[in-house]
Amino acid sequence: MKKNILVFTALLFCLITFEGMSQNKSKVIAHRGAWKNTGATENSIAALEHAIKLGCYGSEFDVHMSADSVLFVNHDHTIKGTDIEKSTAQELSQIKLGNGESLPTLEAYLKAGSKQKKTRLILEIKTSRISKEHSLALTRKCVEMVKALKVEKITDYIAFDFDVCLKVRALAPKAHVEYLNGDKTPAEIQAANLSGTDYHYSVYKKNENWIDELQNKKLAINVWTVNDKSTMQWFVDKKVDFITTNEPELLLELVK
Repeated sequence: MKKNILVFTALLFCLITFEGMSQNKSKVIAHRGAWKNTGATENSIAALEHAIKLGCYGSEFDVHMSADSVLFVNHDHTIKGTDIEKSTAQELSQIKLGNGESLPTLEAYLKAGSKQKKTRLILEIKTSRISKEHSLALTRKCVEMVKALKVEKITDYIAFDFDVCLKVRALAPKAHVEYLNGDKTPAEIQAANLSGTDYHYSVYKKNENWIDELQNKKLAINVWTVNDKSTMQWFVDKKVDFITTNEPELLLELVK
C-alpha cells in the first residue's frame, strides 16, 4: 500500500512539474503577422490570419492616424510614397498592398482578429511625426475602437512613447501595456503601473540583470525582434514571457 502511495505521489509530482514547465515556456508573437514564410504582406490581414492558423500566442501590428482621423495599419509612416498622417482616408483606401489587399484600417483588422479568441492582437501605437498631441489623439482613438468592437480581452498595447503607454493605462486600466523604447528600468516600469517591458534583445543582453528584476517584480518580459535560433534559445532559457519574431515557424518549433 505504501509503495503504491509513493508511486502515485511521484507521478503526481512529475505531472505538476511538467505543467509548471509548460506554463513557463516563452510564447510566440508574430512580428507584423506571419508574412515572411507565407507570402503574405507584412501587417496585412492575411498575415494576421496566417499567425492565427500557426497558433501564435499573438500577432503584432502597427497603427497610424490619417489627416482626417481614420486609423490605418502599416509599419512605416509612409507607404508607396504616401505619408499616412498627411493623407485622407479616401486617398489611403486606394493603396494596394503587395498581396492585393487594400491598406487595412484598424477597424477591418480588429474585426478580422475578433473572429477567434486564441491569438492576441498586439497593437503598437506608432509615435507621430507631427506632434505629441497627434500621438495621444491616436492613442485615445485606438482604445475607443478596441472597446467599441469588444476586443479588449484579446488586445494588448505597446508603444515607444512612454506618455502613450501612460495614456493607455489611464483610458484602459485593465489592459496589458508594455513599453518599447528600452530606456526605463524595471523599477520605473513598476512605478508607472505598466504591465512590463517589450525591449530589443540587445537591451536585455546589455542589462541581463533586468530580466531577473522584472521576473521578481512579476512584470512581463517581451523581446523583439529575434530571428535567429541561437538568440531565440538564449531567451527561451531565460524563461522570458514573450518573444516577437519574423520567424514564428522556427520559434514555435523551438518551444513546442
